[in-house]
Parts: sequence; C-alpha cells; structure tokens
Amino acid sequence: MTKENRDGLVLHWQPLIDRTAGDDHRVGLLDALAHVVRCQKSSLAIASLDNAWHLGLIDEDAIAELFARLPQRYAWMRSRLNPLAEAGQETVLRLIVEGLGLRYEIQVHLDGLGRADIVVEDVLVLEADSRAHHDGWSLHVRDRERDLQAARLGYASLRPAYQHTMEQPELVSAAIECLVALLKR
Repeated sequence: MTKENRDGLVLHWQPLIDRTAGDDHRVGLLDALAHVVRCQKSSLAIASLDNAWHLGLIDEDAIAELFARLPQRYAWMRSRLNPLAEAGQETVLRLIVEGLGLRYEIQVHLDGLGRADIVVEDVLVLEADSRAHHDGWSLHVRDRERDLQAARLGYASLRPAYQHTMEQPELVSAAIECLVALLKR
C-alpha cells in the first residue's frame, strides 16, 4: 500500500519479509532491500543487492527468499546480480557496459597491473574510483601509475567520477562506446 501524506511524502506499507529483524523504528535488511527494489531505479537496486551480497550481509538463500516475496515483475533482476562487484558504482558501470552489448570481465587480475575493476572487450580498463580509496595526491599518483601500466600492457583506462556514473550514465556510456570503437580499429 502506498499513500502520500500531507507533507508530500510517500509512505509505503508492505508485509514484512523478516518480522524478526529490525525493531519499532526500522526494518531488517531484507525488507530494506525489498523497498529499494520497489522504489529505486533498477540499476540502484541491483547495486544495493550486489553490495549487500559482496559484503556477506546476504547470501543466495536470502536472495531467493527476497525474490520469492517480491512481485514477479522484479524477477529479471536476480540474474543480473554479481557479488564480485565491490561497490555500487562498479555495478552501475557493469550495467552500462551490458547495455552497450559489450563483452566484459569484472575483478580481473592483469600481470603488471594488479586487479582491474572491469575490463571491456580486452582493450579498456574501467575503474570505479571512490573518494574513500582514491582521495589525496599520493593516491592520485598511484592511480596515474596504474593508468600508465595499463597502457604499457595495451589497455586504455577510463575512470569516470562517481557523479558521472551515477548521475550522467549516458555520458559514461557514450565515452565507453567511443573508446572501445577507437581501440578496436
């Protein structure tokens, strides 16, 4: 049930999936994730589920329970989940690449570089850099060195800012598509 209150807020009521989680003031994780699936863009819902799975907060059994309790129209999302994604931005980048119909691998170890977030069409390294792990000059220099190493190995690098990935996915999509086309000539 959905209802808009006098302040313009939309209130949601759904039967709880897990009545033992949460308390009088909050729902448990599965119910929170169910609301994310119902209320957010699909890319953000998938990112939230990926993140919870990656962090070990949910497992395949919990995912099965969640999708068994959600309306059938959301079932397609289950096949798009991947617990290897280490951050929501990585998931959104992966979904952008999938939307372009390009081949990719995630969390790829490249000799001489280390682990890359996403490798697209064997020519492009996509990195999802967060402020928490990439802020400050020394980390900036380290990331540029990784870009140089990727180039030495024959890969181009693209590091879209979080804001671009999450707020302007069409810009990121166009950049990936153009780069891959140029690199595969």
